[in-house]
Amino acid sequence: MTLLRQTWADLATDGQLTLNTATVERLRGLQDPTDERDVTEVYLPLAQLLNLYRINHDQLYADSYGFLKIAPTRTPFIIGVAGSVAVGKSTSARLLRELLRQSAGHPRVELVTTDGFLYPNSVLEARGILDRKGFPESYDRRALLDFVIAVKSGVAEVTAPVYSHVIYDIVQGERIVVTRPDILIVEGLNVLQPAPAGRGDLAVSDFFDFSVYVDADESDIRDWYVARFMALRDTAFRDPTSFFRSYAELSDEEAVWQAREVWDTINKPNLVENIEPTRDRATAILRKGSDHVISEVRIRRI
Repeated sequence: MTLLRQTWADLATDGQLTLNTATVERLRGLQDPTDERDVTEVYLPLAQLLNLYRINHDQLYADSYGFLKIAPTRTPFIIGVAGSVAVGKSTSARLLRELLRQSAGHPRVELVTTDGFLYPNSVLEARGILDRKGFPESYDRRALLDFVIAVKSGVAEVTAPVYSHVIYDIVQGERIVVTRPDILIVEGLNVLQPAPAGRGDLAVSDFFDFSVYVDADESDIRDWYVARFMALRDTAFRDPTSFFRSYAELSDEEAVWQAREVWDTINKPNLVENIEPTRDRATAILRKGSDHVISEVRIRRI
């Protein structure tokens, strides 16, 4: 079912959940135009729908434990957020985390990105797939699955690796600690992928209670990627420790060429072959127009 933005916005009933301008600016990604109006009209109704799912999720588990006569345990509600590079999925995940933290009971909400489960560059280089970073085979799928299973099972403390976009690699010796969250948001390119065909394995998406896909036309995402690359050339790429330090010295023409080359040879193929085919597995699809603003919301009928 597809709802145009205003119809979707009219579903919101709780005006208490809100984020101020400073918070939105802090949470949104580079070159992302998301503002307070987007929070009110798009993310507030989505947060309320997520809370309805969570309430019923908690009640189902409580009733099931009672029926089976076993001691109740906390079962975290897990949300997956997927989409292409540069489409704005990280902004969406951060905004949802902030809004859900403000909801009734002030649940403990944690956000983990799958970047931390990329294999280290040394491993990718040894396997000859460094240029396929972000493709499904570049992730330690088993480690990511074990992490999500541990959180879902109520393990008291679970850790995840840390990834740095500056050094473009896993940060050795650093871990993110997740401690009994009420809600866990897992954000990443390929989080909605099913298990490999014919193997009968589990997939991370099997443990999601709700999932969101941030969608847009490929040509628009390419333009946003190029614009972000240009902005990074003048900011983060100038960090002396940046893996991409050499890009900071490119001329405008050279930088645009380089960004389009990366898009055409890496990001576009990954989007077309691996990411976009998982779109219809999402519970909710946030559809963006060429202005980088969400124009409609699609909800999968249950």
